[in-house]
Amino acid sequence: MRRRDFIALIGGASVGGSFASSAQQPAKHRIGYLSSRSRESDAPYLGSFRQGLKEAGYIEDQSVQIEYLWAQGQYDKLPALAADLVRLPVEVLVAVGGEPSAVAAKTATSTIPIVFMIGADPIKAGLVESDNHPGGNATGINILTDSLGAKRLSLLHDIVAGGTKIGFLVNPRFATADVQLRTLQETARALGLSVVGLSAATDAEIETAFKDAAQQRLPALIIGADPFFDTRFESLVALAARYAVPTMYQFHDFVEAGGLMSYGIDLSDLYRQAGIYSGRILKGEKPADLPVLQPTKFEFVLNLRTAKTLNLQISPSLISIADKVIE
Repeated sequence: MRRRDFIALIGGASVGGSFASSAQQPAKHRIGYLSSRSRESDAPYLGSFRQGLKEAGYIEDQSVQIEYLWAQGQYDKLPALAADLVRLPVEVLVAVGGEPSAVAAKTATSTIPIVFMIGADPIKAGLVESDNHPGGNATGINILTDSLGAKRLSLLHDIVAGGTKIGFLVNPRFATADVQLRTLQETARALGLSVVGLSAATDAEIETAFKDAAQQRLPALIIGADPFFDTRFESLVALAARYAVPTMYQFHDFVEAGGLMSYGIDLSDLYRQAGIYSGRILKGEKPADLPVLQPTKFEFVLNLRTAKTLNLQISPSLISIADKVIE
């Protein structure tokens, strides 16, 4: 299938992807890479994915060809994208960017091996039978980010300084938005806080949410764990600065772009692990026999330059526990 024909089929400008040119010499193996995020938000981690493949014995454009497709945070595009990768066909389907891409891949095929990266329980999502023995055609990595809202709130509590409310931005179209909100509300009650839910599923709604947070004088805001927000990380950071709202994010990318703080995982090693798993499957191992992996290291990143801009006094105790401080 030629690239222009494929783009016409799936709607073109709304989705980023790169099927190989027909002029290229076909590689021995072919992997499909399906992401609910964007090319830009995945870019820092693709090198790690390729490194994992290399460690497993495969080099892109030499021994393996990778077909990349991005949904740009538009989850309704994913089923069609997954189906097109299946039809190519591919030997392994890598699904990154949370439940939407993983579920779309699982729905599209029950035979092609799937390596997923999601933030919630893969058993509840219907992807595997158990973490240790997946039992089907899918395995991968649970990055646990959906369950870290309580820790993010606990860290942000130091910033609230006597305030009784905290904002939480969620995308109502994301599968685990309600679960994340309930978990945060339970933690907030234990800290004597209440959570104000703010919803956004479009760029315009994101800006409205920040405007509402400023008008309600919310002392701080947490961005929900959602690939849609990952694809808008620069916009989110810019809005937090414009409306002077201290904001907590899930990945350090936001903080390095000027955000205040983040708590989560460094995705680099987990993308590498996804590459290793993909290579092992190409060599003949079965997803059913490869246990679902989980991260063991989490990082708290703090931007003191942004704190100064917001006129925030960050306590020495909070600074002391940060894994990385941007000064």
